Amino acid sequence: MAATILNSPRAAAMSVYIVRAFVRLRAMLESNTQLARKLSVSR
Repeated sequence: MAATILNSPRAAAMSVYIVRAFVRLRAMLESNTQLARKLSVSR
């Protein structure tokens, strides 16, 4: 991620922010099968 390339506190914070966003998205998809179906069709 950005923190491995850019050695700064802000880059590390943004990497954590991105990972947390994907974790939330995965949790939302697990709880909402209709949303998961829409996203899998759009690929």
